[in-house]
Amino acid sequence: MKRKEQIDQLRDMNLDELKEQADALKESLFRLKFRKSLGVGDTIADIRREKKTLARVYTLIGQKEKAAE
Repeated sequence: MKRKEQIDQLRDMNLDELKEQADALKESLFRLKFRKSLGVGDTIADIRREKKTLARVYTLIGQKEKAAE
């Protein structure tokens, strides 16, 4: 998925969906780090992608919470 499409998809989510997405990304990141520690596969690019996506989700959560006030 292209970055622009991903950002548009995230912007369309409501606050609860974004929080669920953040939880899923945190778990995925944990699993990728675990695989990296075991030396299974090439996961560095995947870890970077997940971290950036998680940061985008947190940014959108902050924006939506601020707008709700």
